[in-house]
Amino acid sequence: MMVSCCGLITSQKEPVPLKSVEVELEVKDHVATVVSTLNYHNQEDKPLEAVFVFPLPGDAAVCHFSATVGQTEIVAEVKEKQEAREEYDDALSSGQQAFLLEESEQSPDVFSLSVGSLPPGESASIRLEYVTELAVQADEGLRFLLPAVLNPRYQPQGSVGSEGSNVRVTSVPASLVPYTLSFSARVSSPRPVSKVESSSPLDPLQYLNTEQTQATVKLAAGHKFDRDVELLIYYKDTHQPSAMVEAGQASSQPGSLMGDSVVMLSLYPEFPQAVMSSVASSGEFVFLLDRSGSMHGERIKNARDTLLLLLKSLPLGCYFNIYSFGSSFEHIFPKSEDYNQKTMEEALNKVEEMEANLGGTEILEPLKHIYRQPSIPSQPRQLFVFTDGEVGNTKEVINLVKQNSASHRCFSFGIGEGASSALINGLAKEGGGHAQFITGADRMQPKVMQSLRFALQPSVVDVSVKWDLPSGVSVTALSPPIAAVFQGQRSLVYAQFTGQSSEASEGCVTVAYSLAGHPSQTQLHFSLKPAEDSGLTVHRLAARTVIRSLEMEVREPGGQEDAGGKKKVVDLSVQSGVSSVFTAFIAVNKSNSEAIQGPLLRRTIPTPRMMACKVFMAPCSMRMPVMSCDMAQLPQMSPMMGPAFGQKTCKKKRQRAGGMPELPQMSPMMDQSDTLESCRPKQPPRDPLLQLVSLQKASGCWLLDPHLAAALGKTSEEVEKPKPASVKRDVWATILALIWLHGFKMDAQEEWELLSMKAVSWLRAQTASLVTECVEAGNALLGCNVQKDAVGL
Repeated sequence: MMVSCCGLITSQKEPVPLKSVEVELEVKDHVATVVSTLNYHNQEDKPLEAVFVFPLPGDAAVCHFSATVGQTEIVAEVKEKQEAREEYDDALSSGQQAFLLEESEQSPDVFSLSVGSLPPGESASIRLEYVTELAVQADEGLRFLLPAVLNPRYQPQGSVGSEGSNVRVTSVPASLVPYTLSFSARVSSPRPVSKVESSSPLDPLQYLNTEQTQATVKLAAGHKFDRDVELLIYYKDTHQPSAMVEAGQASSQPGSLMGDSVVMLSLYPEFPQAVMSSVASSGEFVFLLDRSGSMHGERIKNARDTLLLLLKSLPLGCYFNIYSFGSSFEHIFPKSEDYNQKTMEEALNKVEEMEANLGGTEILEPLKHIYRQPSIPSQPRQLFVFTDGEVGNTKEVINLVKQNSASHRCFSFGIGEGASSALINGLAKEGGGHAQFITGADRMQPKVMQSLRFALQPSVVDVSVKWDLPSGVSVTALSPPIAAVFQGQRSLVYAQFTGQSSEASEGCVTVAYSLAGHPSQTQLHFSLKPAEDSGLTVHRLAARTVIRSLEMEVREPGGQEDAGGKKKVVDLSVQSGVSSVFTAFIAVNKSNSEAIQGPLLRRTIPTPRMMACKVFMAPCSMRMPVMSCDMAQLPQMSPMMGPAFGQKTCKKKRQRAGGMPELPQMSPMMDQSDTLESCRPKQPPRDPLLQLVSLQKASGCWLLDPHLAAALGKTSEEVEKPKPASVKRDVWATILALIWLHGFKMDAQEEWELLSMKAVSWLRAQTASLVTECVEAGNALLGCNVQKDAVGL
């Protein structure tokens, strides 16, 4: 028997005024423009105010907001946030319609939309537009994510919500979202589009021309807005360095960011093969694993399997430690230990016991503890953070990483639907590392091993950008200095060109850097002639880049705001029409002939969240799983509670108190699932690859024993009999393991590549004889046809 997880949308069973969301995506090469239309209708007999808190990509530049009521379109302006809030309140108090869009002060990937004074029977369409760059994946696909799920953000003890705001966000299980989504995408590029993949069902790709450089795709009918929509776009050729110059706005002042030309450079550095084939044999590797309740089930299991692969792939000679956190944090060793067989086994034994049972998501304290540890000479620190990203103090966490960026690199992994893109991307960007997202049926292991390969590459240092431009043209860098460069990964540079040149119309940029002691550089020549029909996309992305950098500087370590820096952010945000944490979009319908009468009802639009239900096992004799959601434990996100407001009738009673609705929160010491099953079901058999990997020694070799024979699907006698007499047992065992990996698991090569390189290095150090005979005998035993050179011997 199963107990229902679901509550009603609000305690009063009110109809939800948001009826549908339509999203149109236009991708030009690696830049996306997204237009969302939200359709509202008031079915009640009183005027309404509807509040909707929803996620957007953390690096999006929101650049347009308008409302259409009847035949009237009202285009919003960007104003200083408090001024915009007061204008909204004044409009509602005087019976006018008003619309307010603002970014959360806690996290730049959460926005609040207030639709005010919607009369009975009236409809309104809200149009929201933003631009963003698409991240390049390991397989060269470009990733676009339309976030739908806004998971409750854990509020650490002692931290304050959005400045005393008394508004709470209602969230419901994702399957109960009462509004629909339609989504279509148009992709164009100078190169042919080879395919578009998605975690959601798509209609077939439609090409718009014979060159296949333009295509459209849309979500299959009937999609509910119950999960994030991820698109992976693949072009036929690999990514090439490019420069896009965009003309300034004629109406803006020359010399200003919007008045001058702006360039967006996309650089893809290629490192010498000699450097790429060598893997560092040093480093301090610190793994920080989220064990809050929301990581239960498959998430924590995948994390344990991933830590197994990571620990087996580390080089001898490095140091390591594993931290895990929830409401409190733990570490396996008091300080990072030398990596050897003893410490590796001790760590793996503790990893095997890890469950998602540490409560909430307090990531700040373990990070502070890690940064307090003295660094180890000649062992550069590499921090790997695994979390489902449900924290309320995102900016505080990112600031801490930034303050310590000189002493380490930070690689981040967002696990599951609704992981905060602002947190995951911010950790990697400020920590000079690389961010990965693991959603849906994605395997965590290949993405994590790609990041380990990046971490084992030598750090790129002394990065400089040099411009060669015609006389009369000067350049102002708009991007922060490049902190990290990785093989094949894109580096984006924005810059502003002031002035004109009478003769030359070409410029050149050189990015120079030092890699493992070798000076290297990437150079790009480009035309200064602006691209046609690009609108102001590049200017808006550049403005967003500058705004984000200034916002980081404005909040001083003591918590005081720098008034001069804040004014710079507000001025640029207003000038560029791109939102910031200190501004908001405000639109007032001044064409209303009659004031709207009567008190306003307030309705909070429920936001999708992934339900984190726990499975409690009844006593083992009964074997009847019972679902429990512990709704009572989650007072701030319970759908049964409904919106926490009374009726609002005038400005004095509105009490915005800092204004924006809080993110859905969980109280300290609690998470969505912080209790272990009382008696666990029997563990499923281990994946054969992980079974073999678990037997490898820290040195890289395998031992010839019954466990290895079982992992290879053989008996001990079958494995021992073909061994050439003079060959050592561990050499024979290691060659068999390598043949099995190459013969049966090539589809997962990125997961075991590093540990196989370690095994090959160990074999070479043994100066083993009869390798050819061993490979032939191993092939015969395992039924493979693996060549000696393919294995790397």
